[in-house]
Amino acid sequence: MHRTNIYLDEAQRDALDRLAAEEGTSRAELIRRVLDRWLRGDHHDASDDLEAIDASFGALAGLDVPERGVDERARHLEKVWRAGT
Repeated sequence: MHRTNIYLDEAQRDALDRLAAEEGTSRAELIRRVLDRWLRGDHHDASDDLEAIDASFGALAGLDVPERGVDERARHLEKVWRAGT
């Protein structure tokens, strides 16, 4: 297995986290499952998925999330990002 970084917007991340918690699995595992289905050609019209994502938007709008300070991972990602530009 190879590591791949992707950028998700907050709504995508939140929806994946809710689904992962419901299924008792990780965000990464859910992404792999969806990708596997898509690559097998076992996919459907995305309108139902987009509706579910839209319906979940703002579900945690009132949540007070503390700011995350700069840590080693953030410094590494910044370094990688700058190297690619």
